[in-house]
Amino acid sequence: MLELNKIYCMDNVDGMKLLDDDCIDLTITSPPYDDIRSYNGFSWHPENLIKELYRITKSGGGVVWVVGDSTKNFSESLSSFTQAFLFVKNGFSLLDTMIYYKKNYAPAYPTLRRYANQFEYMFVFCKGKPKTFNPVQREKIIKNYKQKRSYFRQKDGSQILKLIDNNRETKDASNVWEFATTVTDKNSKGHPAIFPEPLVNDHILSWSNENDTVLDPFMGSGTTAKMSKLLNRKYIGFEISQEYCDIANNRLDK
Repeated sequence: MLELNKIYCMDNVDGMKLLDDDCIDLTITSPPYDDIRSYNGFSWHPENLIKELYRITKSGGGVVWVVGDSTKNFSESLSSFTQAFLFVKNGFSLLDTMIYYKKNYAPAYPTLRRYANQFEYMFVFCKGKPKTFNPVQREKIIKNYKQKRSYFRQKDGSQILKLIDNNRETKDASNVWEFATTVTDKNSKGHPAIFPEPLVNDHILSWSNENDTVLDPFMGSGTTAKMSKLLNRKYIGFEISQEYCDIANNRLDK
C-alpha cells in the first residue's frame, strides 16, 4: 500500500496497481479531453484505468468523472459517453449525470456552425449502493420550502410545481451546478486545465465523510489534494508529468 497524503509522479494505472483492493472511498478527477489540450504529450488508456478504479474503490464508494468532448468535422467525439459506458461495463452504476455549467466560457467561432459550449458532464459512478450522500445546503432548501409551501397551491386548490433557482446556496435542488472557471489560487498556474476549487469542494462534501480517502489519478495542479486536505480527508494522487507534480506539491506546501 502506498503512503497516503502524497502525490506520486508516475503512470496512474501503474500506481493504482500498487494499491490494495477496496481502499478508496471517493475518486474525483478530470481526464484529458481528446486532443483539446496538450498535457505535455502524455496519453492514457480509459478501460485499463477504469478496471483499476473498480478494484480499488470500496463497496458503496464513488467516482466523480468530469469530462467533455472535442469537435471535429462538425461532430462531437462522444468520448464522454464512450467512457461512461466503459464504467458501467466494468461494474459501476451510473448514479447521476450532472452538469457543470460555466458562468464564463469561450465563445464559439462562426465557422464551427454551432452554439458556444457552456457545460461539461460530471458523471457520478457508484460501486454498489452509495454509502454516503451529504447534499450541500440541504437544510436551507428544506427550510425555504416549508416557508414558501403555500406557493405550491393555486387558488382553485390545484397544485403546481414552483422551481427552485439553482445557485451556490441551493444547488443541491438539482444536478446542474454553476461555477466560474476563474483560477482562484495563483499557485496553480502553469497547468492548462485547472479544476474550480468550489466544484471539487462540493463533490468531496457530497460523496465522502471526514477521514475518508480521496483519489485523483489525473492530479494535475493538485486541486483535489488541496480541497481534501482542507476538508479533513486523506488523499492520494498520481500525475505522470513532473512539471505538474511540482506545481501541485508547491501548492500544497503553500
